[in-house]
Amino acid sequence: MTEGIFDAGTSLEERILGGLDSEQREVATTLTGPLCVLAGAGTGKTRAITHRIAYGVHSGVYSPQRLLAVTFTARAAAEMRSRLRDLGVGNVQARTFHAAALRQLQFFWPQAIGGTLPNLLDHKANMIAEAARRLRLSTDRASIRDLAAEIEWAKVSMLTPANYLENAQGRGTPGGFDLTAVSRVFQSYEDIKTDRNVIDFEDVLLITVGILQEDPKVAATVREQYRHFVVDEYQDVSPLQQRLLELWLGGRDELCVVGDSSQTIYSFTGASPKHLLGFKAQYPGANVVKLVRDYRSTPQVVKLANDLLGSRRSGGPMADAAWAAPLKLVAQRPAGPEPRFMECPDDEAEAAVVAGRIRELLDAGVKASEVAILFRTNGQSEAYEQALASAGIGYQLRGGERFFARKEVRDAILQLRAATRAVAEGPREPLGQVVRDIVASLGYTDAAPHNGGALRERWESLAALVALADELAVSRGGEFTLAEFVNELQERSVAQHAPTVQGVTLASLHAAKGLEWDAVFLVGLSEGLMPISFADTPESVDEERRLLYVGITRAREHLTLSWSTARTPGGRANRKPSRFLDGLRPDSVVGASARSRSGPSKRKAAAPASCRVCGSMLATGAERKVGRCSQCPPTYEEQTFEALRQWRKDEAQSNEVPAYVVFTDATLTAIAEAKPASLEELSTLAGVGPSKLEKYGEAVLAVLAENTGE
Repeated sequence: MTEGIFDAGTSLEERILGGLDSEQREVATTLTGPLCVLAGAGTGKTRAITHRIAYGVHSGVYSPQRLLAVTFTARAAAEMRSRLRDLGVGNVQARTFHAAALRQLQFFWPQAIGGTLPNLLDHKANMIAEAARRLRLSTDRASIRDLAAEIEWAKVSMLTPANYLENAQGRGTPGGFDLTAVSRVFQSYEDIKTDRNVIDFEDVLLITVGILQEDPKVAATVREQYRHFVVDEYQDVSPLQQRLLELWLGGRDELCVVGDSSQTIYSFTGASPKHLLGFKAQYPGANVVKLVRDYRSTPQVVKLANDLLGSRRSGGPMADAAWAAPLKLVAQRPAGPEPRFMECPDDEAEAAVVAGRIRELLDAGVKASEVAILFRTNGQSEAYEQALASAGIGYQLRGGERFFARKEVRDAILQLRAATRAVAEGPREPLGQVVRDIVASLGYTDAAPHNGGALRERWESLAALVALADELAVSRGGEFTLAEFVNELQERSVAQHAPTVQGVTLASLHAAKGLEWDAVFLVGLSEGLMPISFADTPESVDEERRLLYVGITRAREHLTLSWSTARTPGGRANRKPSRFLDGLRPDSVVGASARSRSGPSKRKAAAPASCRVCGSMLATGAERKVGRCSQCPPTYEEQTFEALRQWRKDEAQSNEVPAYVVFTDATLTAIAEAKPASLEELSTLAGVGPSKLEKYGEAVLAVLAENTGE
């Protein structure tokens, strides 16, 4: 048993299990056999599984060298290793699927295949561009990116260029190319890699799977090395990762998986929750533990998250497994402020209002590093960068320049490393003070500079290193040395596990997965952005709902949800709030679509999401106005529709405006098919606002009465 971090006067259970709730304790003490942990957002899943590993090692059930913990990002793996070190089991392997497979591939390649392992390709873009040129296909950066994503999806789905076409039906036109062209680019890309003796990240998994399948000696060696497995974020495994896990297990069942199907947001990469949802079928005797106590968010935030999932109407991936239905979180924190809903006239105004609200929070004592603005697409960030800069608020763009690549950070690590010998020979001082003294020569001061710009950014980077030193000195104990701190920084640099920087975080909803803040602003929540316009199936819309759920559950206390009614100042106010907010925001009901807050309090029904004829998802605004997909035949009488078109033409000519200004074709079709008999019925149709109702309502009803016999 590892000593040094626990009080020897306490029992093993008190040392490791004392701070766990009953469900977390059940996870931590179930050390053998298949175990499925269904863990809702903020319920302490990482705490539960790291304490399980520590308890298993300290009690002698696990050999630390024979347990492999697998997660999906290098940052998450680094965080897990850090927690395990704090629990006295720092020699347990915690890696991503790719890192674990690459390590095995590097070791077994000479004996299984022979020769030297090919070089690993960092980026596909150049080779895919060359593959397209060989086929005389015209591409740009966007199409190259889409082709790369499609090839990655194909490979993690264990498809080859030969069988891609038959298995990719319904995936649209990646990069603007038909699937036949995509399969040819796929084959050309693979040929170029072979010619140049390089492999990509997906090949690392594919080749490892191939070796384990074909070489019994290698498979036996790996299975002897690893006896127990823990897989975090199991809802996000791809078919290829699942196959690799099965080969590692070799028919054994010493497996603990942790996941939440309500947080499945990466299906476009090949991830699928079916393995989590099918775990009980694969392992009928498996223990299933549900973590539902939310320690992160206030009851107000938790209620909003529960209500969002509770109002879902589509099937989605959770429909097939009743035992894995959406977890209903139970808040454990004291009450906090109600979530705010804000409607703004345009994107610029929305950004300005958000920046103003953030300034209020900062003035009230909330740290800038505890505030985040989350959006659906990275292209939305620019307006918020400008608004924060104008307000004098520092920010960091997640996905921008990596922390450890910054010059001041590289310089600081070099100076810290150079100072390790001198510090070791001199009198001992607190680690935080030692680090402060060393980085002072690079511009660090205890007080932040008043001005912004590059000087402020440089100071914030150095301040993050100092804060990390203070944090580790506490968590690792008073004996934590400067040399150990430098080693920690080196490991974090490799894993891109950056310390916290003092600045508001700007990030996409996808990039925010696994993170949390005191205050979260979910912005741009209008139809077309949430759900995104190309979400055109019930499954894809359901994933968009889960993405919003992930965004909501990032907030600990303050949560603001906002949208704008127009893109630019003075533009047409034709945007509607996201359908996901119906029934959640004040004065709305499920199925209601938003009018402007200045309009009548009575709200019209939402444009239907599915075709009333065939039931398929409606993909465009025009289809939703009509309530029918473009493939299904119209249900209006030709005479009625032509009479309405003639009336619209005459009205437009009379007022010297284009016909669509009176009513669009989609709205005219909806009127012809619905045949409203009163102004009230006419007002419920999409595209018929108060002003048009007042201006044209009586005339439209007269045309309908004359041509339908009503």
